[in-house]
Amino acid sequence: MSGHSKWSTIKRKKGAEDAKRGKVFTKIAREIVMAARKGGPDPESNAALRLAMDKARAANMPKDNVERAIHRGAGIGDDAVEIEEIVYEGYGPHGVALVISVVTDNRNRTLSDLKYILSRNNGNLASAGSVTWQFTQKGYVEVSAENADFEEVFLVAADAGADDVQQEEDIFAVYTPREELAVVANALEDAGYTVEERDLIWIPQNEIEVGTDEALQIMGLIEKLEDLDDVQRVASNLNLTDEIAAALSAA
Repeated sequence: MSGHSKWSTIKRKKGAEDAKRGKVFTKIAREIVMAARKGGPDPESNAALRLAMDKARAANMPKDNVERAIHRGAGIGDDAVEIEEIVYEGYGPHGVALVISVVTDNRNRTLSDLKYILSRNNGNLASAGSVTWQFTQKGYVEVSAENADFEEVFLVAADAGADDVQQEEDIFAVYTPREELAVVANALEDAGYTVEERDLIWIPQNEIEVGTDEALQIMGLIEKLEDLDDVQRVASNLNLTDEIAAALSAA
């Protein structure tokens, strides 16, 4: 299950989020809008909104942007907007399966953008249900390993309901049942640990192995997809080995 944490670490080291802060704010704002639309504007009673607001704080998103996004989603004032959350399925080069999570206010624009990127990178969209059966949705919490002991983090996470904890360089990757994400993340924060990411992700049940060159081609497609404003995240069943991770970091 380490592929997501490896890719997250690589992006952070390469400074992708900082270099594209405007895009990061756009993606987080859409998550906030979606959460507020589904569960209302109060983060105390809306766990999804609280999760999105945590991401906003971690990214140093201005408070006014956060409040405006909440109002848009909840239909408050002139900022109300219709927005929807969609999961697209597809295949990339060498038969890799892709699950593409988007939040959009224009389904036609999003679909057109996805088709454009996929078609020019040896990929294609697939019918609903043809890919997601190969994945399981889980909660993911990324904890800074600085001044933290693995065994202690493991015990706190396990007591709160986590399924697994893995160490990846300078972070601990904590995996949870999807419904226990907020509980585990809050328990780790209450214990004094620094939570750098919390999210719902798709974990492949079985991974495929390809050579380094082929993997770089696949990850190049994933980066292009994640650069789209509407795309929140992309999951794949590629086995992201240490060798491939090193090549990605150097690219």
